Amino acid sequence: MSTSRPGMTRIVAGESQTPKRRRALEVALAVGLVLLISVGAVVASAVARDSNASAAPDAAGTPAAELKLGYFGNITHAPALVGVKQGLIAKNLGDTKLSTQVFNAGPAAIEALNAGAIDATYIGPNPAINSFVKSKGESVSVIAGAASGGAQLVVKPEIKTAADLKGKTLASPQLGGTQDVALRAWLGKQGYKTTPDGDGDVAINPTENAQTLKLFQDGKLDGAWVPEPWASRLVLQAGAKVLVDEKDLWDGSLTGKPGEFPTTILIVNRKFAAEHPQTVKALLRGHVEAVKWLHDTPSAEKSAVVNAALKQDAGKALAQNVIDRSLKNIVFTVDPLAGTYKKLLQDGVDAGTTKQADLNGLFDLRALNSVATEKTTAAGLGQD
Repeated sequence: MSTSRPGMTRIVAGESQTPKRRRALEVALAVGLVLLISVGAVVASAVARDSNASAAPDAAGTPAAELKLGYFGNITHAPALVGVKQGLIAKNLGDTKLSTQVFNAGPAAIEALNAGAIDATYIGPNPAINSFVKSKGESVSVIAGAASGGAQLVVKPEIKTAADLKGKTLASPQLGGTQDVALRAWLGKQGYKTTPDGDGDVAINPTENAQTLKLFQDGKLDGAWVPEPWASRLVLQAGAKVLVDEKDLWDGSLTGKPGEFPTTILIVNRKFAAEHPQTVKALLRGHVEAVKWLHDTPSAEKSAVVNAALKQDAGKALAQNVIDRSLKNIVFTVDPLAGTYKKLLQDGVDAGTTKQADLNGLFDLRALNSVATEKTTAAGLGQD
């Protein structure tokens, strides 16, 4: 068994299937993480309640001495990879020191944000929604989008349709994360029941992405709903096939952009934003530059820079065909696609990972709209 820390696997490649007792312990640990996130959100709520949580472009406050930024070692976090490794964020921060921390999945990043270990993070939308709901709107603000697309359910070749999934074992990056919620919600629409402890018609084992690849190769998983580059690695290096490309589930009726859905967004601790609005605005300048760089840079240079950043953070570069396939599946955008969030919340409710709530106030896009060329909308869920 690997070290049990947030975001890491619950079953290990090279071992036999997890015994029932051990699995129960691992479920308890996963549930404990969710509770920790909830407690952290409540603490963040109490701290932030007395502060003006706005990150308005011209609000009062002082630049922070340090900005602690989180992100994942995934291609869906390429704006963070480019912004950090190319120095775009640090340049815009000026005298503010930039510190970074790399996470595997959203719930662990949210726990760190609510505990004050980081000030802002790139993350999937569902953990951000969950923190906002748990804290009654006081913990985090969504300040920008980063990436759309790049998430797929990939399975063994013999699995032809959803009907073939009954009794199978699938993976997601972490319980309550964006791909975990998407998987559970989609299975529910196919008539399957799932539970957080891995029981139900289809077993879901939240598993660290690198372990998912090995477990699939070892025949211990039947599939996984994962972000890039892991979907491409499973297809190209492990013989998986795509059963569901999540972009096909979004018809554009909520955003006017068919096939687009938020995979990665940028959020900030509301107390930090209230105290250091200039720093938040500087972060966003670097973020906007990073997204523009990804749009304007030729494919070969773009894949080389992103791959070098992934090697530095993950310890190994990707095969060229993997990074090429991954980048083709993703749209990098500063638009958080706010029109999708009520559906994302409902998916979390249906999956049993969050509660029904009012999302008004989740977004503060004023600083973004002061530095970006295109105006983005909060879709009635905050300020823009």
